[in-house]
Amino acid sequence: MTDVRRALTTIGAEPVTLDEGTGYVTAGDLNPVAGPADPWAALLPALDPTAMGWQQRDWYLAPELRPALFDRSGNVGPTVWWNGRVVGGWAQRPDGEITWRILAPEGVGREAEAAIEAAAEQLRGWVGETRVTPRFRTPVERELSA
Repeated sequence: MTDVRRALTTIGAEPVTLDEGTGYVTAGDLNPVAGPADPWAALLPALDPTAMGWQQRDWYLAPELRPALFDRSGNVGPTVWWNGRVVGGWAQRPDGEITWRILAPEGVGREAEAAIEAAAEQLRGWVGETRVTPRFRTPVERELSA
């Protein structure tokens, strides 16, 4: 904690009030930021710091999704994101297919499903013949990869 405070002071970070406490921005970066102009989808890997880096996750991850997406030690598996929220999980099957499932009880709609499918195809192109098996497997990743 001492090192973090020292680093924040060194870079001139400025405190800002968040819904769940205090955050910091770089000096002079206090103006509001517009959200993305277009909706977006992403498939992030297991242990990605985007999902791992927060103790309080309810603002982007519904609590009811945690049992399917995290292992017993608290490690997150591969996640499907839609417009800044985790909505499901994904896996790679032995034949290389990228498969995913929406877990959000409210669903996401056709536009999101099409964007997620496009993200899955893009990911498949990136990984090519490489096979990805997370070291820490989650319930949804195990199920989808079978």
